[in-house]
Amino acid sequence: MIAFVKGHFAVKTPARLVVDVNGVGYELHISLNTYAAISGQDSGLLFTYLHITENAQSLFGFADMAEKELFMQLISVSGVGASTARMMLSGMKPEEITRAIIQGNTKQLEAIKGIGKKSAERLIVELRDKLGKQSLETPVSGFSTPQNDLDAINALISLGIGRVMAEQAVKKVMLAAPDNQSLEEIIKLSLKNL
Repeated sequence: MIAFVKGHFAVKTPARLVVDVNGVGYELHISLNTYAAISGQDSGLLFTYLHITENAQSLFGFADMAEKELFMQLISVSGVGASTARMMLSGMKPEEITRAIIQGNTKQLEAIKGIGKKSAERLIVELRDKLGKQSLETPVSGFSTPQNDLDAINALISLGIGRVMAEQAVKKVMLAAPDNQSLEEIIKLSLKNL
């Protein structure tokens, strides 16, 4: 398995990148998000995923590990192939896709070329729990969270509260009284805000 490639960007287009690694050119299929991240660079490191089918072997490149992991989650869903997953990552930012899936927003997913109503529903059914339980180091809502906040969100999730609702409740508590509260106080106040 090729985990990453690092080298000079010999050819760079919005959909394809050729990376020269010590005289060997690796062709990578990339999303528009990755292209935007590397557009000002002449060289760099991209995380990769080798996709093998009966007819081809394709190497997909990603500017960061979060995008690669989301790509792998997307292709695990029946009916979503590598090309469709790349199209999704080109149409929306990874955090927007994650948020749409967790919140069950089929309309937002259907706006992506290649995703119909059934595919959007299947993505939500199969990935909502997986993405909801992902590491809280990069929260969906985009606010930075100190350790007590993360622990409070985890506690609320373990009580059966949805991730998005838990984040919103904790965020509301922290905006109302941002000074150093104990974990127990944050959880109690968050439960009152639900």
